[in-house]
Amino acid sequence: MKRERDELARGFAQICLQAAVEVMEVYESGFAVTSKDDRSPVTEADTRAEAVILEALKSTLPGVPVLAEESFAAGVRPDIHGDFLLVDPVDGTKEFIIRNGEFTINIALISGRMPVAGCVYAPALGQIYLGGETGLAGRAGPGSKLDTPTLSPMAARPKPQTGRIAVMSRSHADDQTRAFAAAEGVSKTVSAGSSLKFCLVAQGVADLYPRFGPTMEWDTAAGHAVLSAAGGSVTCPDGTPFLYGKTDLGYLNGPFVARGR
Repeated sequence: MKRERDELARGFAQICLQAAVEVMEVYESGFAVTSKDDRSPVTEADTRAEAVILEALKSTLPGVPVLAEESFAAGVRPDIHGDFLLVDPVDGTKEFIIRNGEFTINIALISGRMPVAGCVYAPALGQIYLGGETGLAGRAGPGSKLDTPTLSPMAARPKPQTGRIAVMSRSHADDQTRAFAAAEGVSKTVSAGSSLKFCLVAQGVADLYPRFGPTMEWDTAAGHAVLSAAGGSVTCPDGTPFLYGKTDLGYLNGPFVARGR
């Protein structure tokens, strides 16, 4: 199973690279921004990328239910019992709209209510992160073939005694998050968009990522998989497991803290 997780993460990465062709075509042209029922923004990139991902996943993991953001918004509710996939075709739509490059494509497999394989790809930055049994990071262009030599192992760093660094949401940091970081002994904060925050902790650039504002399961699953593979963790603020498959809550996440080693 360990080897299978790495292979799955690589498979997800190749799908992300394919979907990125659609995302970047929209990103580099003029595009309209509309609002979903929850008032969150969406562009053509979301729907085009999700279509590519869903089609590819049919052959990668046939029969495994897929919970994807745009399909969910359109009313699609797969019957989830056991393993399932979470897809966010463009995480960080606000970053996409203002064109700062900090948006990602995310795919993850959930097993036992935890992410066991995932990929986070930031196509505008050319950065790709894999999480299976091993955490890997590297550079890749949209539509390219994933070249193993371009990927390097990454590891979250051990908790420092002083001078802890926290990464926070560029768009959603709040007073509760800042107060938690201060209580944790954080002396420096850095901002980032989308699931890249998990990846900064996985790379050892930051020590923790606290989030008290609402997120959905597809927002966090791939980054969670990447960080876990790099030796870090994601838990509820009280240290209890941060679980997926919350059908009773409509797949809405509660607060969490992502940490290094």
